[in-house]
Amino acid sequence: MRRLFRIVCFFVHRQKENTMSEQLIRQWQQVHTQVASLSEQAARPVTLIAVSKTFPPEDIRTLHTAGQRDFGENYIQEWQDKQTALADTDIIWHIIGHIQSNKSRVVAENAHWVHTVDREKIARRLSEQRPPHLPPLNVCIEVNIGAEAQKHGIAPEAVLSLAQTVAALPHLRLRGLMCVARADSTEAELTQQFTTMQQLLCQLQAAGLDTDVLSMGMSADMDTAIACGATHVRVGSAIFGHRAPKE
Repeated sequence: MRRLFRIVCFFVHRQKENTMSEQLIRQWQQVHTQVASLSEQAARPVTLIAVSKTFPPEDIRTLHTAGQRDFGENYIQEWQDKQTALADTDIIWHIIGHIQSNKSRVVAENAHWVHTVDREKIARRLSEQRPPHLPPLNVCIEVNIGAEAQKHGIAPEAVLSLAQTVAALPHLRLRGLMCVARADSTEAELTQQFTTMQQLLCQLQAAGLDTDVLSMGMSADMDTAIACGATHVRVGSAIFGHRAPKE
């Protein structure tokens, strides 16, 4: 009887896992279809980055098997564990959280993209620590577009100077700009913030910098971001669901 109970529990658990995986794939497919439609309307390729912070490697593997390649992580230690668990995949890892100096080496050695460069010191560390046998690390400069004291990123007026410094570093490839819009913004305010980002990218291009990326837009505002020029959107909750608070 006890053995039968264990067998029943096993199959119930397996069925629950399968149901959750199917739901995750459905949610991802809905977002993927929406981004593809908005991309077509904008006549511009848009990369969907699935923001997987706080979710387990099994969820990431499920979406990777379904066809998702770009994943965004905020917490370096958590990302390291996931990277180890998923070392057999061709996932493209995007670091979208703040990088402390003592964590820069692991990022330089293993990430494909960093979206959150906001100071010369971290840019130089990433360049110096990037292994020479790897291609240059793709980086974006983070802009505090909402002028929020609690957020990272540089002021819009400081973008060009930092961009020129980063572009000159040997093992980095400056790709463009990244921002997080103010959460309480109206539609008009979102449009203003994202349009300013597009203008800043044009400023870099006019200065002769080979930049082509605007990383902006998340679950709640990606439609507005894409309409205003986004090339990469970072979507978490619409794909994975709501996160438990991080301890």
